[in-house]
Amino acid sequence: MQLPEFIRAFHGIDLPMPQDAVSTHAIRSEQGLMVIFSAHKDIAVPPHSHKGQWGTVLEGELELTIGGQTRVYKPGESYDIPSGVEHSARLSAGSKVIDIFEEPDRYALRS
Repeated sequence: MQLPEFIRAFHGIDLPMPQDAVSTHAIRSEQGLMVIFSAHKDIAVPPHSHKGQWGTVLEGELELTIGGQTRVYKPGESYDIPSGVEHSARLSAGSKVIDIFEEPDRYALRS
């Protein structure tokens, strides 16, 4: 699915992975940060934790391990990662997900 041009105009975020592997489009408010992740290559995110996160798969699939429990999420399925719970992820090439972070400054916006 092609994102509308107005969404593609949103700022990206700084990630510790190359932009040819994943592109991002984000909106920040005082209450949180919403990011659309588009995977161009298979991506692995190592175990980590932070404040709360909620997301849903738009396209493709996402394998999440949350608190030691692994599950594969498909389009239309959502997930909730409680604050402080360790999690890791694998996102398949061609997948798109929306994540909403409790922390407005979870990632720095790129200009």
